[in-house]
Amino acid sequence: MAAKRFAACFLRLVLISRLVAYSFSLPLNWRSLNLIKKVNRKGPYIGLITVFPPEETAFFQIGAFKPNQKHPFVDLSGRRFLVGKIHDKKVVYVRCGVGMMNAAAATQQMLDLFDILGIVHFGIAGNANNSLSIGDVTIPQQFSHTGIWDWLNPNRSLNYDEANLDFKRYNVPRGDNLLGHIGFSYEQFFSEYGKANTARPLFWANTTRQWLQVAANLKGIKLNQCLNSSVCLPQKPRLVVGLRGSTANIFVDNAAYRDFLFQTFRVSSVDMESSAVVMTSLSNGFPVIVIRGLSDLAGGQSGHNSIDTFGSLAAINACKVVVQFIKQLHLDTREPGFPRSIHP
Repeated sequence: MAAKRFAACFLRLVLISRLVAYSFSLPLNWRSLNLIKKVNRKGPYIGLITVFPPEETAFFQIGAFKPNQKHPFVDLSGRRFLVGKIHDKKVVYVRCGVGMMNAAAATQQMLDLFDILGIVHFGIAGNANNSLSIGDVTIPQQFSHTGIWDWLNPNRSLNYDEANLDFKRYNVPRGDNLLGHIGFSYEQFFSEYGKANTARPLFWANTTRQWLQVAANLKGIKLNQCLNSSVCLPQKPRLVVGLRGSTANIFVDNAAYRDFLFQTFRVSSVDMESSAVVMTSLSNGFPVIVIRGLSDLAGGQSGHNSIDTFGSLAAINACKVVVQFIKQLHLDTREPGFPRSIHP
């Protein structure tokens, strides 16, 4: 009898140990989803997305983010989503990684899994507009994805609606160029408000007008002019709202291409993520705004690129604007789980 009881207890212990081992071997996604459910009960949140470590360092250096004491973060698909508050506004923050694919993936994850009101995307960017200066912060009203090209046979004529780039125009000395020419194409934009499985062409994606109006009230914000006691910008940085920005998986440090982008599209900033964040947010019906500090001249400088010198200052200035924008943002009261959609 005792042997039977011992065998039964031993069997239960084996089963329990296997269940415990199995629970620890479950996919991270499964455990994270349970934690996300708990986090969402305290929502809704403003979604914050930046790109790479120097921008994240600046964000924490500002000191406005206060982590949630009970559920400070959720790890999912290799990214850490931080949960907390800024000026008593609940936020979820993530560093997406460089490039449009990372930006779109992180944005879609945040919108799908968390109880989000809208997206604030921020970081640094190159300056393509000679009327702006390093250290300035830009909040564009429109973004284009300027990395969608049709690379054409050199003998084919150019008749693209948006823009054409003929490489032989840039030859020194002038002459033919085997690279030929490219025509800039459109995004295929799928939307909550469109017919299912049907895309419409889109070149300019608009950020949310209501949020731009809030940002416009911050134009007098004081931004950092000096990196330290010996390294300063020649002029006080300023906040500029309502220009255009471009995005592509290209780090632009070339004067000729910089001039082409400005002259053709009238874009003032160039980066590698913003358009992806904007289009993903709009596609899902969520408000979105982009706040970028200008760290360099995208190739327009006479010497070395200034991103290594003033990148951290530009990031700090962008983060200062983000914090003040969140402070001024009026959030609609609603039941958690029902996002306030805005038509793009």
